[in-house]
Amino acid sequence: MKLTPSLLALTAALGATAATAGELEVTHWWTSGGEAAAVKTLAEAYEAKTGNGWVDGAIAGSGGTARPIIISRILGGDPMGATQMTHGRQAEELIEAGMMLDITDVAEANGWTDVINPPALLEGCTVDGRIYCAPLNIHSAQWLWLSHKAFEDAGVAVPTNWSEFVAAAPALKEAGKQPLALGQQPWQSNLAFGTISLAVAGLDAWKAVNIDKNAEVAAGPDYAAAFEAVANAREMAAGSNVQDWNQATNMVITDAAGGQIMGDWAQGEFAMAGEVAGEDYSCLPGLGVNAVLDTGGDAIYFPVNDDPEVTAMQKELAEVLLSPEVQVAFNLAKGSLPVRGDIDMSTANACMQKGLEILAGGADGILPSGDMSLTADTTGQVEDLMAEFWADSSMSAADAQARFAEIIADAD
Repeated sequence: MKLTPSLLALTAALGATAATAGELEVTHWWTSGGEAAAVKTLAEAYEAKTGNGWVDGAIAGSGGTARPIIISRILGGDPMGATQMTHGRQAEELIEAGMMLDITDVAEANGWTDVINPPALLEGCTVDGRIYCAPLNIHSAQWLWLSHKAFEDAGVAVPTNWSEFVAAAPALKEAGKQPLALGQQPWQSNLAFGTISLAVAGLDAWKAVNIDKNAEVAAGPDYAAAFEAVANAREMAAGSNVQDWNQATNMVITDAAGGQIMGDWAQGEFAMAGEVAGEDYSCLPGLGVNAVLDTGGDAIYFPVNDDPEVTAMQKELAEVLLSPEVQVAFNLAKGSLPVRGDIDMSTANACMQKGLEILAGGADGILPSGDMSLTADTTGQVEDLMAEFWADSSMSAADAQARFAEIIADAD
């Protein structure tokens, strides 16, 4: 199968050390404090269980920075042993081009279909009935993180939903606090937009736009209300000049900001800082409006390699990643939910317990992630629009909505 133009554009190979026998290079973008602690659990478990070496290939920055580097190396003939992506459509073209290892035999030998919950996670790794990745965790974007002391200093109660948070913004400003912390990267602007639109436009409208690609709903009154809410949030985020998501999280941890809209991976940063859920900070899934979570997350893919020893190590890693003990250790450190539905997570903190409760509630509270329902091209277009909208206060909500509807109309 021919590579698409979007992949051919990334064929410049980057210099890196190839994995050798007994060592497996794993590339990822887990570089914050909490993420690094979580990666350490994977490396230690892999080395202890297999005797092989884990060669850490951390790439600084977000997934938007790392993915082109990862893809370029694979296309350039310098594949790593394993790499982080998401279980969804990000690796679709590489799989179709025959560049990702089929690990169906590992999945079948370890009964993944019986233990992975929800099943959509494994389906996101499946192309034409074959499995090409190991789902590692469940990450959801729909969370609002709140500093208790920031609201105490402002003389207002800690909000229990988005409306109360918006109402508290003037008091936070008066107390010298940043109402809403937001990093200056397109994916963060898009995450905040998606989370607010789900809460304000409602579940049915969100599904119509993101799953059914209904441009009429995207241009309609439900999303008009969502865009007005995002415009209000833009004012609350004005002055938040940090770049990375964990820097914005640190503003909440240090009580410099009232809150942050960010995925549940923020929990790892709170844990590293010694913060206690329910005492030092609160977490509101679905912004306290809709008790729903998307089931995105991280997965590990294995680029095809001509060395049978490397292939054997790749499959050993796939097996280790889904082992019960690794699922517990990694996700407790990462702040994410496990992909296995048969393990004991009773030691999880109060915020993780909220997520586990929603997950246990079944399909009504579970949504596909954007990576599962939108192509990388569509996601990129929306991210570009959101970056412009959040940065330019002169762009009206109506103009941004009109452009968003056009993107959805062309989405596949």
